[in-house]
Amino acid sequence: MTDRDTIRARLAIAATRPADPRRPHRGDVPPARRPPHEDFLPAAVLLGLVGYADGPRVVLTVRTDHLRDHAGQISLPGGRIESTDAGPEAAALREAEEETGIDPPRVDVLGRLRPYDTITGFHVHPVVGWIDPPVTYTADPFEVAEVFEVPLSFVLEAENHKQESMEAAGRTGRFYVLQYGARRIWGATAGILVDFARVLGG
Repeated sequence: MTDRDTIRARLAIAATRPADPRRPHRGDVPPARRPPHEDFLPAAVLLGLVGYADGPRVVLTVRTDHLRDHAGQISLPGGRIESTDAGPEAAALREAEEETGIDPPRVDVLGRLRPYDTITGFHVHPVVGWIDPPVTYTADPFEVAEVFEVPLSFVLEAENHKQESMEAAGRTGRFYVLQYGARRIWGATAGILVDFARVLGG
């Protein structure tokens, strides 16, 4: 279920399905706090899978503490889609190279997950890519404090998909949390990973 060809096939099937009304399209953004869709900034992230012999691992970053958005949080490599990018795939690969040093030609793009809107106003396109090991990471010291990997098997376990809630502006929003040892993966990153687990689960 977690080999390259199976993941590619699952993503292709998911791309043909209509959105499930029971699963919010806009991620962790409470309805009353969503700006009009056209006000969201287009962005892309790379859900990179390093294909080790004992199973794929997901590439994640810890953002530096001084950044304006999601400082100190765990995230997938990515950022805004620029006018010079050919599309979400190009943006995800460019940002991943800038943040982690992953060479774009080494990434086999398998497909995309449905877009995910964040509370900070980004319309995020998650791009799934396969990377053959070995991989050497070079973190951008301005944006990335650390690059690390999490086993895909951990992400796929439904019992690891915890939900928590937070109050803001008088409203309560729920979000996913994946606690990997001392690593707290939450918010948009956790939501995208849970969506990926659902896609692979059929």
